[in-house]
Amino acid sequence: MSLFLFMLLVSILNPVVSHKSCDFPAVFNLGDSNSDTGGYASAFTPPTSPYGDTYFHMPARRFSDGRLTVDFIAEAFGLPFINAYLDSVGTNFSHGINFATAASTIRLPISVIPNGVFSPFYLGFQYSQFEQFKVRSQMIRKQEGFFSNLTIQEVNASIPDIINKFSANIKNIYNLGARFFWVHNTGPIGCLPYVLIAFASAEKDPAGCLKPYNEVAQYFNLKLQESIAQLRNEFPSAAFTYVDIYSVKYSLFAEPQKHGFELPLVTCCGYGGEYNYSAAVLCGGTITVNGTEIFVGSCDNPSVRVVWDGIHFTEAANKFIFDQISTGSFSDPAVPLKQACQS
Repeated sequence: MSLFLFMLLVSILNPVVSHKSCDFPAVFNLGDSNSDTGGYASAFTPPTSPYGDTYFHMPARRFSDGRLTVDFIAEAFGLPFINAYLDSVGTNFSHGINFATAASTIRLPISVIPNGVFSPFYLGFQYSQFEQFKVRSQMIRKQEGFFSNLTIQEVNASIPDIINKFSANIKNIYNLGARFFWVHNTGPIGCLPYVLIAFASAEKDPAGCLKPYNEVAQYFNLKLQESIAQLRNEFPSAAFTYVDIYSVKYSLFAEPQKHGFELPLVTCCGYGGEYNYSAAVLCGGTITVNGTEIFVGSCDNPSVRVVWDGIHFTEAANKFIFDQISTGSFSDPAVPLKQACQS
């Protein structure tokens, strides 16, 4: 079980600039399951129905019922959805590539699939893939990763090294010619059902989330913001936009009704218990109860639910998140996504 799930999103963009908005001809994404559009499915096992049912009406190699935030970003620029680098047979990469795979980390993973829990395609490996592809492309974007099996104290102690690895990869990408970076901090991991179940005895906050684990995320975000400030000083010709996605996501758990959601801590596609989640049977699987086989499917109305499968967000939540962050209201500096080239 992963103890620390964080999400970083770095858009490194090479745009054509107009007076009002930026013309981004392609998007290149590095990350894990929050932005994986088919990498894990190509390398390992694809998610099955009801994944993808809301928008695609079929499994779409994504860990949600529909579109991800990266899909909405592509749509905002009038681009098609970004294909996975690992799904390279007959694929059109003229509008960008997605190097993300589920369960990826920033640092070299301690164990990898199939015997371990992490993807072998960690950030450094994804950077190498991008470097090899660089001659055929013009821009890039990066996202999240998993962390696991450590105490809170050990995770906090490891954060400076994680940030150093992150910064080193950003510098490498800068050296390949990137100048525009769109960076998301990590979300409130203490609100995810799989964490709520795994560490049920931890102190809860008024929203019902686990306070110590959200404090870990906040500490990581503090160090990330400090690293972005250092990168700005080191590379004054580049633009770094830091996006507070933590606040946006936490608002879904703290004030769900205000945003049109309900039961924010309860998994939409899951089975059992207070949070409708069990690590023993996941979304799309089956469980036998009193001799009857039960399929673990979607809730009746995922459009008003926050958490899809206990770890990832629903399409509706992803759309809400995109709508908030794309305006620049949660950015430092406060520039909209389409004007990130001018920050």
